[in-house]
Amino acid sequence: MTDIKAQIKEFRIGEKIRTLRQQKRLTLQELSDLTTLSKPLLSQIENEQVIPPLATLLKISKGLKVGIHYFFEDESSSQKYVLTRQDDHQALESVPRPVVNDIYRPYVYRSLARGLRHKHMEPFLMEFEQYEWDDKLFYKHPGDEEFFYVTEGELDFHYNNEVIRLKAGDSIYYDSSQPHGWVAAGEGKATALAVLYTKD
Repeated sequence: MTDIKAQIKEFRIGEKIRTLRQQKRLTLQELSDLTTLSKPLLSQIENEQVIPPLATLLKISKGLKVGIHYFFEDESSSQKYVLTRQDDHQALESVPRPVVNDIYRPYVYRSLARGLRHKHMEPFLMEFEQYEWDDKLFYKHPGDEEFFYVTEGELDFHYNNEVIRLKAGDSIYYDSSQPHGWVAAGEGKATALAVLYTKD
């Protein structure tokens, strides 16, 4: 599968959010209060009109008290491994970047372990484009940890008051309860392997 919109539809992320929200007897407004995301945005995500960036999906998973992996699992799968070929993520550059709450997110992502159930880590291939840093791009999610390995280009990692330049081959492991964000630096796009660990 080479289109993230098709991936979103395949795993019915919007449908999973709505079903879980209803199982927990939460209204859209209550989920909005729990996540600080707007009610119209949540409705658009549930109806698969908006592709949620990772930061948004993490907020929703926290609000619904599930790990982010929940949204990439295939309930009917009993497989013990997931193999992702290079061709499976070649088309990232053609995917539109998400805009959420009027904030442009200068990256796209693709799950590298989609379908596998009950995993503790969620690996993603992420592609970043050059973008002027804005503090609105800061995000934090208490209790989680992240690992980034830059595979191509350069990234500026904003962490609290620090800005750290990472080049291809560099990696960083950090506590994601602190404000953090990424933008491509140097020339052209940047790609990275990101692994998120969410404590239950």
